[in-house]
Amino acid sequence: MPTARESLLDAALSALAGLPWSGVRMVDVASAAGVSRQTLYNEFGSKDGLARALVRREADVYLRGVDRALAESPQASPTGSGAGGTPTQAGGTPISPADRLVHVAEWTVGSARSSALVRALLTGCWSERLPAPSVRTTAAVSAVPAQRRADAGVPGPAELIAAVRDRALAALEKEMPGADPVELGRYCETAVRLGLSCVVAPPGRGEGHAGYIRSVLARLPVRAVG
Repeated sequence: MPTARESLLDAALSALAGLPWSGVRMVDVASAAGVSRQTLYNEFGSKDGLARALVRREADVYLRGVDRALAESPQASPTGSGAGGTPTQAGGTPISPADRLVHVAEWTVGSARSSALVRALLTGCWSERLPAPSVRTTAAVSAVPAQRRADAGVPGPAELIAAVRDRALAALEKEMPGADPVELGRYCETAVRLGLSCVVAPPGRGEGHAGYIRSVLARLPVRAVG
């Protein structure tokens, strides 16, 4: 059962689907969540606080999806591993680093298409319909830990890309222990930026974003250290 905070964030997100943020009313959000306005204000402090929490949650949902994309393969075999513990796809073909990064790129494109907030977080383009991110400027500090985190602000596009790159690097270093970490980091960041380019300007009809990204990554060498 969702907490009151989660129910309020769900209600705010649902309201935002049909209204610009300026038209979303706190009383309506509380009513849709089935809680009192006092509960809403206790959790978020203000409408600005609710906005910060909503954007923070969308960023967290996106990053959790990145972690899943790096950890799992949609085509993984029942055993899930080959010789030496290397993850394999159906049919026994090892899952390459490029495959994992393509999964991240696909998640990025899909998330940006389905969530206007994720798209804005990744591109930095905030329309007037959306609650633009902000940092609390007053001295008051929320008693709710999750709200204190939201009030501290959300990552900008560069920070979000760096967070995805670092997650990918940590995952791939385990499978490529001899790779130069600097080059591997650039390889990971290139994949993230390719995915982001597909959000802004999708590839032509002849090639989907997954095929496009895979073909580019296959041509990028990652040298071993030494």
